[in-house]
Amino acid sequence: MGEVMEVTGVLQSVSDLPVQDPPGEEFSAADLRWVKYASSEHHCDDVALIPYDRMEAFISGECNNPEYPTRFHIERGRKRERGTLKEVRSDDYLLYRMYWCSFGPENYGEGGTILPSRRYRLNTRNRAARPQSMRGCTCHFAIKQLYARPSLALIIYHERRHVNKSGFVCHGPLDRDAIGPGARKVPYVGSEIQQQTMSLIYLGVPEENILQTHIEGIQRYCGSDAKVDNLASQYVHKLGMIIKRSTHELDLDDQASIRMWVDRNKKSVFFHQDSTETDAFVLGIQTEWQLQQMIRFGHQNILASHSSFGVSKLKYPLHTILVFDSRQQALPVAWVITRSVTKHDTSRWMQALTSRIHSVDSNWRIGGFIIDDPTSELDPIRNIFSCPILFSLWHIRRTWLKNIIKKCSNTEVQREIFTQLGKFMYSIWSEKNPMDILEQLFQDFVDQTTFIQYFKSFWVPKLGKNLRDVD
Repeated sequence: MGEVMEVTGVLQSVSDLPVQDPPGEEFSAADLRWVKYASSEHHCDDVALIPYDRMEAFISGECNNPEYPTRFHIERGRKRERGTLKEVRSDDYLLYRMYWCSFGPENYGEGGTILPSRRYRLNTRNRAARPQSMRGCTCHFAIKQLYARPSLALIIYHERRHVNKSGFVCHGPLDRDAIGPGARKVPYVGSEIQQQTMSLIYLGVPEENILQTHIEGIQRYCGSDAKVDNLASQYVHKLGMIIKRSTHELDLDDQASIRMWVDRNKKSVFFHQDSTETDAFVLGIQTEWQLQQMIRFGHQNILASHSSFGVSKLKYPLHTILVFDSRQQALPVAWVITRSVTKHDTSRWMQALTSRIHSVDSNWRIGGFIIDDPTSELDPIRNIFSCPILFSLWHIRRTWLKNIIKKCSNTEVQREIFTQLGKFMYSIWSEKNPMDILEQLFQDFVDQTTFIQYFKSFWVPKLGKNLRDVD
């Protein structure tokens, strides 16, 4: 974990700390020199000072510790505005966040302080008791963006060891009880990898694609090995069979069945509204892992909505909220099941989702929202997220093409209209006025009344409002 500086006494002021900036894309506590700092009369912690823009590099390095691979989630956060403090101490913060190892702080094991040894299998009756998560790990640290020096971040490590309250290693390859007697022979599967694999199975992704993603995840901890790959293949297949064989019909009455499921999965449900004469059915689902990914990758970044319409298997459409990770790969961070696209219902579940995020990180904001459904109400997104709204170009062009073919019978006319609409779309980022191109389109194809009326009534109000936002 790195050396603590030898000092004659305990440091009393953060101003005396040297700024450390280890090289590389990421670094960990082992790359820093730590000093003892007395934040109060009764508290003394290890601290280090780094550039604020290297904060994510430090967190990534701590997550990729080979002996204790994990993820750190934001347990709580606070923020101050500039000018709110009359007297400023050297350790006062602008932004404060407490990061806790995702294997704690709670212990969901049956044995209390030490989880019982168990074989490598899923506990289908109680997901919370799976041996890879919530094992009472006490490792946690805080990061402060300093009020007096905003370009610097103070790391305060309250507990650097990945141990439980009894002082025992409670997760990772060094924990023999983590996944049973065969722990050293079985690849390490953290809760993040498991949740991601389960999400892909539920979404219906082909098993070979899920297996590839799963193997990439465990190789970060175990390396590449034929035996590991074989065991991973067995794990993915077994997990898929468990999910396929499981039944979610808990009662003959659908509404009663849903209520029972919601009651059993309260931690993963952020919004539920029963179907009544006045209200539509809405169910919002977000696991703890998805919550952390939304906080981590969604802040000051793009959020996207993917709507699964026209899928014969689904009685209700499925809306998937996505963020994009550091490799720009899409991660599902919430699901909403509902037929309703009204402003009232959309506002309610969006507000519930953002309230859940802000309860953990009040500073969380997004940079933009991409939608793929042109029928979506835009006002709830503007009011709740206060960000630009972007249309998915591919989905818009596909919708246009379907309506051109449906409403225009002449093939040549279809081709010309589609070409003109393409020019309109790309003129948005040029110096030309896109609405002028639309006016020319309406004049050139005035005889195509069915399509022109459809486009004017449905698209012009939406596009006009969003173009004004862009300006």
